[in-house]
Amino acid sequence: MAEQNMEAKLKNLLKQEKVQLWSPPYTDEDDQPGQTHMQELAQRYAPLLSLSATEVGGALESIRVQAVKRGKRNKMFRETSVATLELLLPRDSRKGRSFLQTRLDVPLQQLVDRIREEFDLQHIKLILNGRTLCTDQRLDEQGVKNHSKVMVLKVSDSEQMSKEEQEKKERNESLQRAQKGFQILSERDGSEDPESVPYLEIADQKGNPLTIPHDEKKALILAMGLHERGRALMKKQQYDSALCHLLQADEQFSKCGSTLLASVDNFSVLQLDIVWCYRALEALGCLEDGRGRLQRAEDGFLRCYGEQQQRLLRIQGSSGREDVLFLRLYLLQSLLSYIEGNDAQARLQLSKVESLYGRLCPDSEKMAQLMALGFTEREARLGLRACHGELQEAAQYISNRQQERQELKQRERQKRRSRMEAISTLTELGYNRRDAARALHLADGDVDRAYNVICVDFFCVFQFVFVCLQLLYLGFQRDSSEAALRLAGGDVQAATQLLLDNQGVLSSELLSQPLSSPSSEEPSTSSTTPGRESELVNEVLEDIPRHEEEYLDVTLEEEAQLIATLKQTKSNLYQTKF
Repeated sequence: MAEQNMEAKLKNLLKQEKVQLWSPPYTDEDDQPGQTHMQELAQRYAPLLSLSATEVGGALESIRVQAVKRGKRNKMFRETSVATLELLLPRDSRKGRSFLQTRLDVPLQQLVDRIREEFDLQHIKLILNGRTLCTDQRLDEQGVKNHSKVMVLKVSDSEQMSKEEQEKKERNESLQRAQKGFQILSERDGSEDPESVPYLEIADQKGNPLTIPHDEKKALILAMGLHERGRALMKKQQYDSALCHLLQADEQFSKCGSTLLASVDNFSVLQLDIVWCYRALEALGCLEDGRGRLQRAEDGFLRCYGEQQQRLLRIQGSSGREDVLFLRLYLLQSLLSYIEGNDAQARLQLSKVESLYGRLCPDSEKMAQLMALGFTEREARLGLRACHGELQEAAQYISNRQQERQELKQRERQKRRSRMEAISTLTELGYNRRDAARALHLADGDVDRAYNVICVDFFCVFQFVFVCLQLLYLGFQRDSSEAALRLAGGDVQAATQLLLDNQGVLSSELLSQPLSSPSSEEPSTSSTTPGRESELVNEVLEDIPRHEEEYLDVTLEEEAQLIATLKQTKSNLYQTKF
């Protein structure tokens, strides 16, 4: 980081003075350095950076060499259309980063194959500006340009796999399973027996269910589910796989309405988590994307919580727990500012971090006292943060939160009992439990309205049978008639024409056509067996936190390490002069 900090400062000085290191007198015709002028430049800049002339000279030469190479690559691109990409390779790669030449009018798969071969990598994803690139599209169609920085992510370790297995697992299996599992949950609407079939609800900060349009709810459940899966992987420090899930969650959030996203903090927390993964993966080349994400996170927190967190205080009565999010935000902003060579801004942000860190690290003795009262470690930590370290207030706060959660559970149990009683009432009238549960869901739990819904459904069935009889009267077979009606959406004229066009016999190919094609962007669940569905759902439900404030329960261990790293860098922020 110290080298990047120094280079960033030197580049700013060179830009201010309009010094072009790739041109004479700093570079001769043979691309060699103009020693005298380079030394003079180093001696002049060294006092400004509080460094030796030797250190500055080495950094200037590195910048000069990069500039000369960049000029040659620009010339090559103009003359041959061959671009140079900077690859940010996985941390355990021998090179760390490298450059690769390619045309931009080729499919990405061609680039993926080259990277695999040249860098001995198997299953990988390519990320540009926080967006996963598609292997079946050309590079230029996806915004890849000359000198683009492309992040290479390993998504699985498949060195022991056969070639056939490698082809099957081209995409991250964990991500595919998570997407399918959460899609199954997002498509459930509570119309089945709640005792046996789990489904997800979107709730507010108090745990009360929210009414959201179906399509938006579906995207939101997918987004939140993939986010939680990514967070679970982050806790295991599997940052490569975590980032894949987080970026998929980001795509799903983009399908949600801006009004909804402006009122909750989920999207802002996701932006923070993505940049935290960049940091963990040492992908500092994703600087531009990271800066934009942190700004979106900060803007979102301010909208959601209020400028002085007044909205949060009004809703929850406290704001101390959410301060951990601002700590991580300021810490990442400090890191990016330092890498960009902006020491003053880095110092400002780091001072905010240390102030928050001092407040958020709970007193071990107070933690012990609260835990002795029967509270969990999480409750004690969050309670002390919410009450700014006041022991008695924290104990009362935790007790109040426990009571609120208990009351919410009681309301949920009562709601479930009422629902089961309503289902029983409808089944006693002769309807099956599935139809009764679905009708109740559509009627928002009102038994009388649910009865009307079922009656309408039965009328539709009767109408379908009547239309089908019309086709039988015309001489068509029953199976073909029913299939044609389904394909025609119940339109008797369209069904009749379909049967006439096919001489009354529908081919297996025609019968296999889906009534509505699922989006190609989402994994299909139409062929998933009930047993497989249950397996996928149970797997992803493990990632859903049992405690609604788990995302705020940060131990600050990683944050402490990064703070120490920033303070111990060669150009110590507290020693650099203003």
